[in-house]
Amino acid sequence: MHLSRFPRIKLCHAPTPLEPMERLTKLLGGPKLYVKRDDCTGLATGGNKTRKLEFLMADALKQGADTVITQGAVQSNHARQTAAAACKLGLKCEIILERRVKDATPAYENSGNVFLDKLFGAGIRHVASGTDMNAAMEKVAEEIRGKGGKPYVIPGGGSNTIGALGYVASSLEMLHQANEMGLRIDHVVHATGSTGTQAGVVCGLEGSNSGILVYGISVRQPKDKQEEAVHKLASQTAEMLGIKGGVTRQMIVANGDYVGAGYGIPTPGMVEAVTLAARYEGLLLDPVYSGKAMAGLIDLIRKGQVFSKKDTVVFLHTGGSTGLFAYEDALLKS
Repeated sequence: MHLSRFPRIKLCHAPTPLEPMERLTKLLGGPKLYVKRDDCTGLATGGNKTRKLEFLMADALKQGADTVITQGAVQSNHARQTAAAACKLGLKCEIILERRVKDATPAYENSGNVFLDKLFGAGIRHVASGTDMNAAMEKVAEEIRGKGGKPYVIPGGGSNTIGALGYVASSLEMLHQANEMGLRIDHVVHATGSTGTQAGVVCGLEGSNSGILVYGISVRQPKDKQEEAVHKLASQTAEMLGIKGGVTRQMIVANGDYVGAGYGIPTPGMVEAVTLAARYEGLLLDPVYSGKAMAGLIDLIRKGQVFSKKDTVVFLHTGGSTGLFAYEDALLKS
């Protein structure tokens, strides 16, 4: 896959480390666990959205934009990284934050990612849960056009075919690292939400004929709904890349058993996973994405499901540790 055909701006500290989690592997009794450290992408404390923004912001500049508009939940990692990228490139940034979490604490409303959004000077608008976010972004875009500006709309999570290219690139990077290390990977496990990361990973690994299975753990939607959404974007991305045979529905797996009461709402499994990763590996996960994905991975290993003791599993760390400060009460109560 020749990704240089697509406009791209360097924002990411790459390659990010691919390293063993030896103590967690020993604690769980196998399989052999590694972590791909996309929490170390660099921009505004890092995270997976930086890879997507390399392609999205390049497209924005190509189109002559002076303002980027995006959306997410209140503690959106994507919004924080988009605001930072806009600062780096001299663009304005408007963010629409959806109040998806009921009875949110003051820390959730003001700390963590929200604090950094403000520090980066982004314009912030809050809307109620269930708002048509695409329509809300278009309304802001119309306001900017009315003032003579040139807006560029980035979907939630940076998840469209352009953004998914970031995780095609990440997958190629990981394969190169594994080959250099002499490491055979059997599974890649990660949190799947807005779909762009999983769509890109599947396209990158399938397009490379890697034989590596991708296992998403949904943090928002039930299994069938999430898999449908991922398959749709993965198919569109594969078509754009010219991947022969495309992406079949069977290639998409998104376990929906670890969402709990809903998006952004803590679960006991997430609290345990965040704690174990911190105390056994010195690794900071986040409460919404990587924490729930690790909770799923740990539970599946304990149940002896999906992975064998002889497998090598790479956990794709999507970042988001800034959000820990918005969940201090939930995490330390335990």
